Amino acid sequence: MFTKTRHIVVGFIDFCHKPFAWLIPTQTFRYLACGGSNTVLNIFLEYVAFNFIFKKQALLIYGNFVIAPEVSAWIVAFAISFPAGFIMSRHIVFPESNLHGRIQLFRYALTTVSFIVLTYVLIKACTLWLPMINQTVRYTCICIITAILSYISQRTFTFKTVDKEVLPD
Repeated sequence: MFTKTRHIVVGFIDFCHKPFAWLIPTQTFRYLACGGSNTVLNIFLEYVAFNFIFKKQALLIYGNFVIAPEVSAWIVAFAISFPAGFIMSRHIVFPESNLHGRIQLFRYALTTVSFIVLTYVLIKACTLWLPMINQTVRYTCICIITAILSYISQRTFTFKTVDKEVLPD
């Protein structure tokens, strides 16, 4: 079932890539398609969580410990988009990577931690410095910045192809 689903998704993406094949390499187009759809999912989930789950209200955890609604919504969106992004990156965008799955997942998590910190800082900074801009617009801009950096890190670190002699058993 998984192989058939992958085949259908890759076939669709590659079909859509044909008019742009002269401009964008296949792998980059696949990343844009998968990363873009995962980002749209993430933004949608963040919007739903911010507006309907948390109702733009801070989340009281314990005592005086409060999580801002922007951060709470981001956590909900991340809980779904992290595994979806890893699966799409591993099986659709970078299937030629010969690193073991556990190494890929560890590296994916490691780079994601960096993006968590970056995203948190950007959310707080934008909330403080740009309160006049709609939350969803601010979050969309943050997603664009992190998507560019994510592609670079995934291609050169997380899912890179290494020589067979270098691979650990």
